[in-house]
Amino acid sequence: MKLSAMCIRCLVDRQEEKIREVPDEDKKSEYLKEVLKIIGESGEEASAPYLVYEINKVHKRLFGTEISYEKEKQEFNGLMLELEQEMEENIRLGKNGDEVLRNGINYARAGNYIDFGAMNHVDKGQLLELLHKAGEEEVDGHTLKLLQNDLEKAEEMVYITDNCGEIVADKLLIKILKEQYPNLHITVIVRGMPVLNDATLEDAKAVGLADLVTVIGNGNGVGGTQVNILSQEAGKAFEAADLMIAKGQGNFETLHGCGKNIYYLFLCKCQWFSGRFGMERLKGVFINERDVAV
Repeated sequence: MKLSAMCIRCLVDRQEEKIREVPDEDKKSEYLKEVLKIIGESGEEASAPYLVYEINKVHKRLFGTEISYEKEKQEFNGLMLELEQEMEENIRLGKNGDEVLRNGINYARAGNYIDFGAMNHVDKGQLLELLHKAGEEEVDGHTLKLLQNDLEKAEEMVYITDNCGEIVADKLLIKILKEQYPNLHITVIVRGMPVLNDATLEDAKAVGLADLVTVIGNGNGVGGTQVNILSQEAGKAFEAADLMIAKGQGNFETLHGCGKNIYYLFLCKCQWFSGRFGMERLKGVFINERDVAV
């Protein structure tokens, strides 16, 4: 996805916020100048998540460490595991397979709220409210039918995750997909190394997702799926997939326009995405790559 003016402003603002409490003004100025240089010299194909990946290298060189989200990851993985049984029971209240799948999509999408990159603050109360209302949310019927038709024909599917905690809801959707399409082989791709509170292989193991399906890391620390730097293993899975489900804004930003059959599933958490999809903040998108305007 091409970088918009609004995304550029947000990138710079978030980097300034990140170093605001640092007392060394000279080092802060040096950092922001390098941030602006990275953005200014980027090509049209550069997405915000990839630029943040490059900017983080500068931050580590100048300031030594990155912010750790291990505490938040453990907290929200634990919280969602506590809610797992209740979520699954609500998902299975559907009267038929279509409704169960729709419910699974809604809960997986609601879990996308747990995002310490796009959100200034992840509020547990807000998360619980979104999960409580998940079963009432709309799922685009056209996109759901497209997905079901593709699932009937597909042999290989890749499910690309986004955040910690959220992957518990992803696990429930994947469980439904495995039940309804037993001949479908599903591979899950997580981040290859820690970045913000994004899910890694360690998180997938912690919540039991790795016990359900094959889970592999993407080989890098981009907060999305940067195709040209995927690990060999992830690249092979990516190329072999008949269809994909990609969670989160970062995956949309890095994957849109790549030519693959991708179903995007996320909440609109910033002004640009709300405007792009005509959605209120924290409303959900479920759309196929073929239906997204360039």
